[in-house]
Amino acid sequence: MLVLSNFSLEVNGGQTVAVVGVSRFEKSTIISLIERFYDPVAGPVIFSTIIRENITYARHNASEAEMKEAARIANAHHFITNLPLTNTHVGMRGVDLTPGQKQRIDIARVVLKNAPILLLDEASSSIDFESSRVVQETLDTLIMGNKTTILIAHRAAMMRHVDNIVVLNSGRIVEEGAHDSLVSKNGLYVRLMQPHFGERFASAPADLG
Repeated sequence: MLVLSNFSLEVNGGQTVAVVGVSRFEKSTIISLIERFYDPVAGPVIFSTIIRENITYARHNASEAEMKEAARIANAHHFITNLPLTNTHVGMRGVDLTPGQKQRIDIARVVLKNAPILLLDEASSSIDFESSRVVQETLDTLIMGNKTTILIAHRAAMMRHVDNIVVLNSGRIVEEGAHDSLVSKNGLYVRLMQPHFGERFASAPADLG
């Protein structure tokens, strides 16, 4: 099955590029292709160990203060402080944590690592509303920095803050540009984002071909 066709995307240093599209599989494939530069067993998983070690996995020589600051930025500090921070053991792949808590531990690890490139997939509907809100606020803070970011995006609210938006359909880039430019085209981007935009786009046509 052909997933991507003649796909070519240039991302400048410091840019934030959002990828939207009809099929989630296409978007996930892009991230997976980029991640082939890394050992796939070293991805952002929750390890069967204590919370502190899950965070400092990103930088083993981090101080206690640096680890706590990363947790605070990731909005993980509140739920962590209700646990014995240094000896709270999380189960295999983090089964003792909620999905929202797992994501915030992952984000704390990203903050501590301070890597120049971020590959992000926005919070999924599998976590509760409050956790999703907290996670998204944290991601917003990370994205507004000067890192090079490729974002698999689902929310219209985020689109106004990115440098470029790539719209995929049938494995091809069918639209590309800034939020306002894509809205003026009244095409697939508007159709995909219509539930988030509200009633003023209710009658907007789109070519899904």
